[in-house]
Amino acid sequence: MAYDEALAARVRNALSDAGELREQKMMGALCFMIGDHMCCGVTGNALMVRVGRDGYDTALAEEHVRPMEMTGGRRPRGFVLVDPPGIGTDEALHRWIRRGRTFVSTLPAK
Repeated sequence: MAYDEALAARVRNALSDAGELREQKMMGALCFMIGDHMCCGVTGNALMVRVGRDGYDTALAEEHVRPMEMTGGRRPRGFVLVDPPGIGTDEALHRWIRRGRTFVSTLPAK
């Protein structure tokens, strides 16, 4: 699946202060890795955010958010997709990316 280059550029800009940032294509998306942990990504025109299992239901209750669905219909808990209306402003995009960064900061170093 292709990903939205303009959204990827916005995500890069939002993560410009992340330090150990790397991009990796996987799961049909462009994923942004912080310290070897996936924080967020761009799949199609949606933002994929790693919110963790504890933040999953809360994130899904928000507007323009849906479960991430993998091939075969599997829905990994802990990852959500935010559709374009939910990330239309830089403020909204940054808020979602902060959620991903906050979760990743709780993970042990690899």
